[in-house]
Amino acid sequence: MDPDANGRPTEEEFETAGEPARDTDATELSGNGSTSLAGRLVGAGAGGARRMVGATGIDQAMENAIEEAIVRAIESEAVERSMTRIINGPLIENAVRDAMTSPAVEEALYEIADSELVDRLWARILESRETQRLIERIAEAPEVRAAIASQGLGLVDDIGRGIARVTRALDYIFERVARRVLFRRKRVTPTDRVGIVTRALALAIDAIIVNVVMITSTALLGMLATAVGLDLGSLSGAAYAVGGIAWLGLGSLYLFVFWSISGQTPGMRFLDIRIEHQGQRAIGPKRAFKRLVGFWLSAIPLCLGFLGVLLRLDRRGFHDRLGQTAVFYVNAAGPNQPHLRAVIDPMEEPSPDSGPIEQTIPAEKPVNFP
Repeated sequence: MDPDANGRPTEEEFETAGEPARDTDATELSGNGSTSLAGRLVGAGAGGARRMVGATGIDQAMENAIEEAIVRAIESEAVERSMTRIINGPLIENAVRDAMTSPAVEEALYEIADSELVDRLWARILESRETQRLIERIAEAPEVRAAIASQGLGLVDDIGRGIARVTRALDYIFERVARRVLFRRKRVTPTDRVGIVTRALALAIDAIIVNVVMITSTALLGMLATAVGLDLGSLSGAAYAVGGIAWLGLGSLYLFVFWSISGQTPGMRFLDIRIEHQGQRAIGPKRAFKRLVGFWLSAIPLCLGFLGVLLRLDRRGFHDRLGQTAVFYVNAAGPNQPHLRAVIDPMEEPSPDSGPIEQTIPAEKPVNFP
């Protein structure tokens, strides 16, 4: 500062002296873009520090330590308990419920389902070998076969019950007509015994089964004879005789086995009827043999031995009386297959207000023509 003549500083010096002094370390960039000395020192120090850290491996060690800390934190029991609480809590459930009820999510799902990508995916799944193997395994499963068989048997049983209702009504009609033609009194005693029409139809079904077995056996024997070069043309007469005897033998064995074991042939089972002796369903070989003998003796004189089924009140033929058996209508769908209710006319439903039903005639009690 150069004082003037009076010893005071000039006006420019006074203004300059009044401004605060600037620190050279805080100097900003100059107009030509060069940095200050302090900026260059800081940059050089940071670069050197990075180079030193990279050279010594401190940065890699820090990354590994941080990664290990994060993994340990995630695998800790506290995090597991927290995740379990979140999953079991209402937060996830509410979020899923809100998402499922959201119109946007619903529209997105519809678009995905209608897209060609899903169609191509299903086509590939259906054409894959794994799907074919899965279908074959399901089809061969015993449970599936049992379900299909039960459905088929259920259909057959329904058809049999429908036919049995018709034949039961026909039993009553044929009996009433026969008693009227022979000038006998109308039935007034209820019965649960099987009439002539149902028995004849059951026997016809059994005859068809026996014939199918016979035809199949004959065809197999013919093929065997042709294979060994045996000419059956010269044995036509004898063959017919042998075939007739074989048919009678097979039919007798068929009836004997089913009567003695279960009291039902397949034809009788189809129409829901059963042979019994004093409430026993399996009548045994002895009574089955007696009944079989009586059956053929009843058939020999133009089937006159079966007229008792049509005309007697207990509906028992000669073979029934010889074997001390009776044939009953049964309810195959009921527990233990009980007898159907004894009625006079099966076409008339019994009213709830009707009195007690008269006791049916037991199988062992002889009944004469009225």
